[in-house]
Amino acid sequence: MAIKLLLPLRIAQGVFSIIVLGLSGYVAHWYNADTLTASPSQVNFLIFVPIFSLIALAYLELAPRFMAKASHPYGHLAFEALNTLFYFAGFIALAAFLGKLLFCRGSVCGAARADAVFAAFSFLLWTGTSTLLAMEIFKGGFRSGTMDSRPKMAMKETVNPENV
Repeated sequence: MAIKLLLPLRIAQGVFSIIVLGLSGYVAHWYNADTLTASPSQVNFLIFVPIFSLIALAYLELAPRFMAKASHPYGHLAFEALNTLFYFAGFIALAAFLGKLLFCRGSVCGAARADAVFAAFSFLLWTGTSTLLAMEIFKGGFRSGTMDSRPKMAMKETVNPENV
């Protein structure tokens, strides 16, 4: 069941990464173009996180298929955990920043709020896939680049009783 659920979650992660990247880019552009201050570090961090996330998605999906030797279960789990941690830190930091603003009006404020919400949804998606992958690894099902719950059977040479 984990395999059937993983692909739609990966697609949602990619879509949400693109949405967070677009919203963060819009807010950062507004700060850089329309104000006398640079964009806040919270917004800049939420530009970095979806880019990292898209790179991680490429590794998580393409490495097991095309480069099985470069695909290790603990590497996959590390990418999953990093993305979970990054999105958690990003949406909490942006939400705290928005909560401290004296005023927040206009389309840029709505975009920043939506950015925090989509980053929170991305955090939930990465938490879900991290949990699925961790359960699969610790059950012993994720081996040699493929998520397969069936044990691999090695071929053995049989001993002919007449030759012994």
